[in-house]
Amino acid sequence: MCPKTASRGCPDVYDDGMELDPDTAWKALAAHDARFDGRFFVGVTSTRIYCRPVCRVRTPRRENCRFYPNAATAEQAGFRPCLRCRPELAPGLSLMDSSHVLAQHAARMIAHAVRVGAAVRMPELAGRLGVTERHLRRVFAQAHGVSPIDYLTTQRLLQAKQLLTDTDLPVTEVALACGFESLRRFNAVFAEQVRLKPTELRRAGSAARTAPGAGRDCTRVRLGYRPPYDVASMLAFWEQRALAGVEEVSGRTIRRTWCAPRAAADEPRQARAVAEPARGWIEIEFLVERNEVELRASANLAAHGGQLVEATRHALDLDADPVHTAPLLAMLAELHPASAMTAGLRMPGSFDGFETAARIVLGQQVSVAAARTLTRRLIERFGTPVETPWPGLTRCFPDAATIAAASPDSIGELGIVRQRTGALQALARAVVDGLPLHRGAPLASTQEALLALPGIGDWTAQLLALRVLGWPDAFPATDIGLLKALGLAQARDAPQAIAMAESWRPWRSYAVIALWRALESNDTSSPKTALREAPPKNRNAARKTPTTARRKAIAKETR
Repeated sequence: MCPKTASRGCPDVYDDGMELDPDTAWKALAAHDARFDGRFFVGVTSTRIYCRPVCRVRTPRRENCRFYPNAATAEQAGFRPCLRCRPELAPGLSLMDSSHVLAQHAARMIAHAVRVGAAVRMPELAGRLGVTERHLRRVFAQAHGVSPIDYLTTQRLLQAKQLLTDTDLPVTEVALACGFESLRRFNAVFAEQVRLKPTELRRAGSAARTAPGAGRDCTRVRLGYRPPYDVASMLAFWEQRALAGVEEVSGRTIRRTWCAPRAAADEPRQARAVAEPARGWIEIEFLVERNEVELRASANLAAHGGQLVEATRHALDLDADPVHTAPLLAMLAELHPASAMTAGLRMPGSFDGFETAARIVLGQQVSVAAARTLTRRLIERFGTPVETPWPGLTRCFPDAATIAAASPDSIGELGIVRQRTGALQALARAVVDGLPLHRGAPLASTQEALLALPGIGDWTAQLLALRVLGWPDAFPATDIGLLKALGLAQARDAPQAIAMAESWRPWRSYAVIALWRALESNDTSSPKTALREAPPKNRNAARKTPTTARRKAIAKETR
């Protein structure tokens, strides 16, 4: 059974979109075509180095080039990563890109574990995916050309390379942050694969960080994406939903506070830590002319560089391939001919899984403006103060442990109804107990756990799959904004909406974002007043008896 489907069979349509034809790959390399960044890597036999196709060094001779579908296979063939184009910064392959969903999802789970420094045990990984270890190894090798262990080692080394280059973390801490349990093992593997000692790479990185204009008060890293990218739509999405004190958008830059997630039950190495999570700030600037974003983070977050990179890639959908969604946008343009369905539209994700989930819960049955008001009150009451260079950013969103430990009355005093308070605290307790809310989480079991919580219904679970789990085929059919964009009026029209969207599989999440955007651009519904889910059918009754209307709304959400 497909690990990332709720109740339907897994459509056999997830394909990486590119057969690795050497001639095509050579042309992309010669043109430094950013659309192919991360889709293949080139090993140069004369130097034994492998690069991204956008690397700006002199193009090697054709007969010296060997092309590989991922970094792990290039390293297995004996090539070491380029220190200039830095393969660890290439956009990855999102879940929708793989012809073997199980293997691709296993790769995402491995990558997430590496980002948080967690141990990876193949029997446990296979169990979470609902398959045997033998089957996982076979399917993984067929899809990626390497074993899961080789893939894990490459991911750890690429993250170590990034931390050594972009931060001043001691080498021992880098080794632990990447999941190596001993410094000796880390040094041996690094020297074997990278052909350098970690200290040698650290000296090169230190020179770059101390160069004029580099600055030493923050960590900086540049992340690539595949063009085209609709930067304006992405910035508009975050700006319209920005929370005062936590995040802001200025020009092409997103700024926000950020708290390192507490260890989950499946992250044993970090679970042993007792210190409070690090809190700081991040700043993300779109460098459109380079098809990159620059991530800057406060110095105290350097040890969490892997998590920050993963969060940024997820929040801005940097790993997506716009080639796959272009036909969908063309179909949607027929529904909204007056609204340009811009090429490169991306699916906004999440910087913090619990934060986004809590905001979705607070947004049940209320307008976007009302949800922001309730969330702002929650931040002012339970958020943790943090120092930043900007006067408008002063607090971190409260983490799950804080909300779980709060008294229901203290939350109710903020104007949050009792049922919503119960749903919010049940979600927080589940996260504290180990419910994974990140894009490496298995969809089926995670949605099953969410739907078992009080106050969590299909609309909430679908939005969580879209924003938090990064699932490309989520579809909140009862969302009133979505229904309006489809020319429908009531929640009872949801079956019709589902039927209309059947041909959009497996990209329905992108369709939802595109239709929301079209609705806003056509001014048929203002984002400040639009309800996020269909309201009670009798609006007069809702005005006369608000308590009854709320009870009906909650009952509807929990069905």
